[in-house]
Amino acid sequence: MLIDIHTHLDMEQFSGEITAIIGRAKSAGVLKMINASFDLLSSRRSVDLARMHPEVYAAIGIHPDSSFDLNIESYQQLITLAGHKKVVAIGEIGLDYYYLKRSSQYSNFPNRERQIQVFEQMLDLALELKLPVIIHSREADADLLAILKSYAGSLIGVVHCFSSDLHFAEEIINLGLAISVTGNITFKNAEALRLVIERIPLGSMMVETDCPFLAPEPYRGERNEPAYVVEVAKKIAEIKKISLAEVERNTTKKAIKLFGL
Repeated sequence: MLIDIHTHLDMEQFSGEITAIIGRAKSAGVLKMINASFDLLSSRRSVDLARMHPEVYAAIGIHPDSSFDLNIESYQQLITLAGHKKVVAIGEIGLDYYYLKRSSQYSNFPNRERQIQVFEQMLDLALELKLPVIIHSREADADLLAILKSYAGSLIGVVHCFSSDLHFAEEIINLGLAISVTGNITFKNAEALRLVIERIPLGSMMVETDCPFLAPEPYRGERNEPAYVVEVAKKIAEIKKISLAEVERNTTKKAIKLFGL
């Protein structure tokens, strides 16, 4: 059995197909999946999906790109949503400086200070609710690591869609957090990332699709879906020169323990 710890099945790319998609996942041996959220609306949709489908669990929270959406009212609504028994994490939350480093056409995106403020509020929410966090980091590793170190010893969670270097991975693991890898490890230009996978312990790793994004080879360029997380697990097994069964056993054990599935 595999667990896809990061999906976005509530997005329009999957409209009207959820039952079939879950069926294909189960046929591929992917028996559980966590639907991560971007904002309050997607958090509601994630909880609705979890209510309707036994295989789906929900993570709720405010993505850094949606940082302007957080206020007293939306914060309270997240607390209410977290009361559902199938909410297993706060996420995805974090920092994303990609657009801040590009042209002025992205000037409407939340700035660094706002993202940090909201990220810390989401971390505090996770601690209050005693839930793990699902963390997004894009071109913001230094700030993100500094913040996580200030919470050292109190947080549990995972940096999802890992795409950074070995030093960052080791720092994250030393803080007691895990990393999760997706279809990008199968891409031809991902040699540096595969080296990270080779070096870090399997016990600190989980698998995900981040669907509909980042479809792995041989499906690259197509819409991603949970069934394809098998290709991620196969690539980990190839990189670490171990069996697929060992990858399944360890990543599933980690996900079950972290998220209480």
